[in-house]
Amino acid sequence: MKKTWADLGIEVPPGATGEVRTTCPSCSKDRNKKNDRCFAVNVDLGTAFCHHCGFATGLMQKNVKIYNRPKYIESDLPESVLKWFAGRGISEKTLIKNKIGFGESFKGKNGVQFPYFKNGNVVNVKHRTGDKCFRQEKNAEKCLYRYDSITTIHGSALIITEGEIDALSFVEAGYSAVVSIPDGAPSANSTSYRTKFNFLDDAMKYIDKFKKVILAVDSDEPGKRAEEELSRRIGREKCYVVKYPEGCKDANEALIKHGVESLNQIIKTSKPFPIEGIFSAKDVSENIQDIYRFGYQKGAYLGWDGLKDLFSLKMGEMTIVTGIPGSGKSNFVDAMMINLANNEGMKFAIFSPENWPIQRHVATMIEKITEQSFHGNDRMTEDEMKDGLDFIDDHFRFIVPPENAPCTIDAILDYTKMIVSRDGISGLVIDPFNEVEHEYGRLTETQYISQELTKIRRFARLHQIHVFIVAHPRNLRKNEDGTYKPPTMYEISGGANWRNKADNGICVHRNNYETPEVRILIQKIRFREVGKIGECVLIYDKKSTTYSDRGKNVAKI
Repeated sequence: MKKTWADLGIEVPPGATGEVRTTCPSCSKDRNKKNDRCFAVNVDLGTAFCHHCGFATGLMQKNVKIYNRPKYIESDLPESVLKWFAGRGISEKTLIKNKIGFGESFKGKNGVQFPYFKNGNVVNVKHRTGDKCFRQEKNAEKCLYRYDSITTIHGSALIITEGEIDALSFVEAGYSAVVSIPDGAPSANSTSYRTKFNFLDDAMKYIDKFKKVILAVDSDEPGKRAEEELSRRIGREKCYVVKYPEGCKDANEALIKHGVESLNQIIKTSKPFPIEGIFSAKDVSENIQDIYRFGYQKGAYLGWDGLKDLFSLKMGEMTIVTGIPGSGKSNFVDAMMINLANNEGMKFAIFSPENWPIQRHVATMIEKITEQSFHGNDRMTEDEMKDGLDFIDDHFRFIVPPENAPCTIDAILDYTKMIVSRDGISGLVIDPFNEVEHEYGRLTETQYISQELTKIRRFARLHQIHVFIVAHPRNLRKNEDGTYKPPTMYEISGGANWRNKADNGICVHRNNYETPEVRILIQKIRFREVGKIGECVLIYDKKSTTYSDRGKNVAKI
């Protein structure tokens, strides 16, 4: 029988929708303010969370993460700390307004304490000692610093910085809608940093209300990575970037060296995020310097050593996957996504009509995670199944347009754009292309394929995701013994555009279904840092639908 809110001891008005506030079943009975409506219930999502004690529950079967709530006691700041902040251009008035504290931060060390308020409650505390040791509270919630400053302000511009002191610098200059990311920017060599921006998820409803978002992050390489990911999540059409005075890498340095007016000038002269298609050499000068210093960065490892040197996943690219019917194209792409989700924390959106209904597709993906079958005497346990379900829910979103709604490329990309903003996905899979609703109009098939592939590739580059398209070959060529030759991208319906427009091309091929060997042929690589043309063999397990890496590289095709 389906649970109700009453079963959980939670009072929710009949017919309520959206978020409602009520008393907490965990802490309210023990509080002085027993009637304080500290418990937020989202009736639509079936989740509930206490903003006082951190207790979380819900009607869903999935476990809800429970955060630790730090006990933060505001304290007077020592004269030495006030003097240190004054040297950074930040007044006592600003410190008091933002409830900056001082106390034990590490064993035997005192430090400055930056409280993170969310809905009026302290959900985390950032500690900083005099010798630049930093830490946050263990198992505490990650959110924007000064989160509450944007919940009630609906101004035309929001400023996002890379650190608390930079945020306080803008507050000192008179700005109210100012927040900071909680963990700083990802390092220059980091390849799997997108999950560090999940703190944006529940802040987007407030960020969306601002017409203009100014990204005042550091001017170094990590800052540029933060700028890239923030703009991708928020929407580049509303983002602006800043330029600091010569010799300054962040807002606080500008405040120290040039005063409050320099920050006003930085905001006034902020420029729209660069628009794709219009560049000067100076626009990409920092990127050129990065290539000179670090070289071209290889893409993400797919999880099989046999493919390690042949193909890696790089953001902003489009890969075509083909193969004869029944060769395992979809299984291979699913297994690859599972590896990337598990090893790199990546998230994906999937449009796969051939795998509908969704529950069937999810079940086969859980088999890949557990490496066990859903059926039979030695199938996975129920607990293993539930753990696999949680993993799929954390890393995948499935696009299934409502009945009678269009399933065109434009519709799929519109759904994906929303998922990029909400969940920060790393990739999109369209499987297969012939299940998409095609609107040729007056175009020939060749012209239409060229138009749609160009559209998809531009979308991948704009949103910095990787798009996989599974496409069936039109013609199958036989060998003399009756087996089939591996199809190329030229043999996909629509002709040469499949190869010309693709960044990468993969063929999944097998002729003998009695043996487990599957050939993975890399037929096209646009950029050499991604991989090279070649072939490897993977071993397919029918029972668990998984691939193992017992194959080896062979000569180039």
